[in-house]
Amino acid sequence: MRKRMTYAVLATATAAALGGLAAPAAHADGSGDTTITKVAVGNAVLGTSGAKTFTVSVTAKDDSGIQGADVYLDGPSYGYATPAGAVKCAAEAGDPTTSTCKATFTLDPQVDFIDNSVAGRWYANVWIDAKDGDYLSADKAGSFAVQRAAKLTVDAAPEPVKKGKTITITGALTRANWETGTFAGYTVQPVTLEFRKADSSTYTAVKTVKSGSRGALKTTVKAAQDGWFRWNFAGTSTTPPVKAGGDYVDVK
Repeated sequence: MRKRMTYAVLATATAAALGGLAAPAAHADGSGDTTITKVAVGNAVLGTSGAKTFTVSVTAKDDSGIQGADVYLDGPSYGYATPAGAVKCAAEAGDPTTSTCKATFTLDPQVDFIDNSVAGRWYANVWIDAKDGDYLSADKAGSFAVQRAAKLTVDAAPEPVKKGKTITITGALTRANWETGTFAGYTVQPVTLEFRKADSSTYTAVKTVKSGSRGALKTTVKAAQDGWFRWNFAGTSTTPPVKAGGDYVDVK
């Protein structure tokens, strides 16, 4: 697998876990009355292969209207991304002073990432041009996370089991390793064991354990009633939350 050794991450990534984030600009320069009112972008969760695409939307306002915009992204380490095509701006219906400009980006872990150091908080830097010559340059106008996709497994045994006997619940927490192109164990992470009664639709927490070597999970409980066990990982800044599918245990 050949990786491009570059400081420019040429972009387009599927936004997983959509939820637009707008952050005040850490630094802004400009002239006139041009302002940015909103920056929206979803977190980009990437596995070990496959390009992902997402859109950064910037809403800006000027009394003369918005002429155009430029958007680029900065991330940790060598992370940098430019739009895959022109940034397109469209005026809001009934309000010619306000436009929403959209920039599309692509990220491909097999091409753009040489290691895992680019996972974490990324920022959108924005330049807005108004129709009357006003402009605004805003660093860190919005933020989002580029994260390493995670997987979580569960197995509860024995099945079936007599009431009062010991059930052993195992599993593994792994996440994408962009250096090797494989999923590898995510160690020393708190993961919660949850249980759902057979006659319920809600999982409740049982206990929390930390993942061990290769992300391994293991604990024991006493068999009390029929139901499903699963592991639940809350996520970190570089890895999104993930839940295992439930494993049903029949208690005799």
